[in-house]
Order: sequence, then structure tokens, then C-alpha cells
Amino acid sequence: GKEVVIANAIIAILTIGGQQLFSFFTFSCPCHVGQNLIYGLAFLGVPALILLIVGYALNNQTWRLVMGKSSHFQRETSSNWLLKCKLLCFVLCSITGRALVAPVTWLAVTLINGSYYICAVSEYVPVHYYGAAPNVTAAERSRILATFPCRQLVPPELARARDEVILLLRYQSQVAGWLLIAVVVITVFLSYCLASCFSPLSFLHFRYWNSYVHNEQELFDEATEQHSRLYAMQNVRKFFGFVPGSENVKEIRIPSLREWQAISGLAFLKRVDKEHYDYSLLHDWALKERASGKYLRIDEDP
Repeated sequence: GKEVVIANAIIAILTIGGQQLFSFFTFSCPCHVGQNLIYGLAFLGVPALILLIVGYALNNQTWRLVMGKSSHFQRETSSNWLLKCKLLCFVLCSITGRALVAPVTWLAVTLINGSYYICAVSEYVPVHYYGAAPNVTAAERSRILATFPCRQLVPPELARARDEVILLLRYQSQVAGWLLIAVVVITVFLSYCLASCFSPLSFLHFRYWNSYVHNEQELFDEATEQHSRLYAMQNVRKFFGFVPGSENVKEIRIPSLREWQAISGLAFLKRVDKEHYDYSLLHDWALKERASGKYLRIDEDP
């Protein structure tokens, strides 16, 4: 849908901007044998891995899949099991596709830029691209090649060879970046085509279903907000003796020290029975205690 396309575009643009800032302020090739490869691959792979994990974590479908429970009212049959496997694969592919937007963008932009790749593989350039006397040892050749990403460390007589090597590595990096983009675009297009071919819905029916799911989620979120607010309001009124925002409050309740201690502290969920939980300490207090104690009358005209 349009919302997904816009969201993916925003993620890609932010990733491109972050990559440019990241490269400008933090990247500095060590130009040393054995360190260039580790440094370059770290800048290529680690941010992409972090963006992938963040993409999974920020997707609500991930947590719906992790926290989902099978219905006890539905008998598990072979057809249900097969349908569940298909749904699981579809959801996993959808989550992974959304999560890959940022890391693929990062890899594509960094490869097209070429700086990380040049730093990582400069010392492994084949010998025939090395334009100096062949009477140096292999270790010395690797040491000289490792300094090529840093222009100020290259001897003047090797400046031309250095430029040729940098051009070669930048060419390789940019070709790899465009190939990555092409593979991703083709894969996404074929995935949408296959999903549409195997969909049991027609084009218009699918649009209706998509609209229904979107509206249902919005209404459910609104009902959840209102229901939880009304439910919490009952417990707050029991503790304080009035509803927040009420006009013409006649009296307020003065909680005791024991009651303040009962609702203070750390708590997450407390299981009451097989079907219900206490959501907070105040909720637990409201279900167990009677709203007795000291009340104070309030004048209507302050």
C-alpha cells in the first residue's frame, strides 16, 4: 500500500543521510596491514546488522508473532496446521522484507560510495595491478598496498599506481552496489507477483480486505484507549474519592499510609486466575480493598 511505500522511502532516505554523516565524522581507514579488512568490514556489516535488528524490533508484527498464542477453542487439524504454516511463512517474509529496507540501503550506499570497500581490500589487489619494481617481498608489497587508501602515506613514485588501484577498487565496489540494488528490486517484484498469483482474493476484494483490516485496527486502538481509561478511572476514583476532571466535587478521600505503601513500588502483572491479571498495584488494591477510610468535604466555592 501507499503507506508502506512512503514508510520504506522515509527509512531509506534517513539511512542514506545517516550513512553520509557516519562516513564523514567517524570513518578513517587505518592504512595498516591486517587492520584495513577488519575496519572496512566492520563499517560495512555492523551498522547493517544493527539496522536489521532494529527493523525487526520496531515492527509490531514481530511481537504479535512472538507473543501470539494458539486458540484453545480451535481444534488442531492437519488443514489448520498447514494454514498456520503458510501464514507463519507469509508473516515472516513480510517482517523480513520491511526489516531489510534499512540494512540493504546502507550496504548499497556504502558500496556505491566505495570508501569502505577500498579500505577493506586494498592490500589484496593482484600483483599485476601494482606498478612498482617487483623485487620487494610479499610482506612489503602488502604493507605498501595497505597504505593506498591514505594518499599522504603513499610515496610519490607510487602515486600513479595508487590512483589506478583506487579506480579499480571503486569500480568493483560500485558495480557490486548496483548489482545488489538490481537483485533486491527484482526479488521484491517477483515476490509481489507470486503473492498476488497465489492469493485467494481478487484485486478489488484484496483492496476491500486491506481497508477493512486498517479500519478495524484503528477502531480497536481507539476502543482500547477508551476502555483502559474508563477502567483505570474506576480504580483511581476508589482511591481518591473522585473522578479526575469532574466538576462540583463534594468530597475527596484521604488515603492512609498503609494504602499509599500498597500502591507504591514496582509491579508488572499479577495473575489472579487462569483468565485475568492485575495490571498494577493500584488495580490490585482496588480489587481487594474496600473504599473505606477518611473523607474530606470540599466547598463548592473556593
